[in-house]
Amino acid sequence: MDRKKNAAKLIRNILLTLFLILALLIIFSFIFHKIRLSMEKEKFVPIGRRVEVNGHCLNVCSEGEGKATLVFMSGAGTCSPLLDFKSLCSELSDEYKIAVVEKAGYGFSDDSDISRDIDTMLSETRAALRLSGHTPPYVLVPHSMSGIEALYWAQQYPDEVSAIIGLDMSVPEFYKEMKISAPFVRLLSLASDIGLTRLIPGISESEAIKHGALTEEEKELYRVIFYRGTLTTAMINELKEVKNSAKKVSEGDPADVPILLFSSNGDGTGFDKDTWRRIHNNFISAVPGGKIIEVDLPHYLHDYDYKVISEEIKIYLSEIIG
Repeated sequence: MDRKKNAAKLIRNILLTLFLILALLIIFSFIFHKIRLSMEKEKFVPIGRRVEVNGHCLNVCSEGEGKATLVFMSGAGTCSPLLDFKSLCSELSDEYKIAVVEKAGYGFSDDSDISRDIDTMLSETRAALRLSGHTPPYVLVPHSMSGIEALYWAQQYPDEVSAIIGLDMSVPEFYKEMKISAPFVRLLSLASDIGLTRLIPGISESEAIKHGALTEEEKELYRVIFYRGTLTTAMINELKEVKNSAKKVSEGDPADVPILLFSSNGDGTGFDKDTWRRIHNNFISAVPGGKIIEVDLPHYLHDYDYKVISEEIKIYLSEIIG
């Protein structure tokens, strides 16, 4: 009996010790995170123009001149769309106007708890462009999940969209199979809020940092933005709505605009290469005159071979716009 009591006491002591260690780790992480945020505040200086939309400010970065305006739309959870797209945008701004719209909760835009249903998101994107001095028609350049918003835009306002160039963009069929764990996403968001992400080596080293053409100052700014805005409220709500958004797009008429689709090898999507490519090819086969370019690159393909991708975009736009 004494042995059982001693064993139970030992287990309780071990569990209590582990709990105390975890609690101390969380407290240390939270304090360290707040100190770092305060130190990094002076580096968090918005690049672009912030405009008030729907009660919060959205950031739009514009550059370049030309007869076509390319609107870049980021994938889910890309903490700094502006810097993520910068390598590719720099290759295109000599011939086109460029606008990078940072949605609520992304980059230098405010976070928001307003619904992220597709109508609200599209309304905010269109308003942000208008208020920052841009006028349609636009060439939409969505990455990943923003493909759903781009397709919906072309369905609802076809006169505003002259073409879509998808950077491994999502299409509705993906969301029939994709499973999104809301509790897991919230757990990751909590880990970010208390600073545990700062204790994970290399977590802030995005593809843009590792493979793009960012300067050292821009790389450091990307890291600052990452630790300030990983899985924000708006990002989480956007993920919660995406299946409904995809369903709404799939139930509408097909977008009647020219579409060029760059398709990756599926790495980083949660799908294997064959499934990812099959769904993309099924989609583009139903688009009159649609074109697909398959590249053996991961999901953030625009951070890897941005020079080749920019040349393909220029060739395509010269054919459809002139």
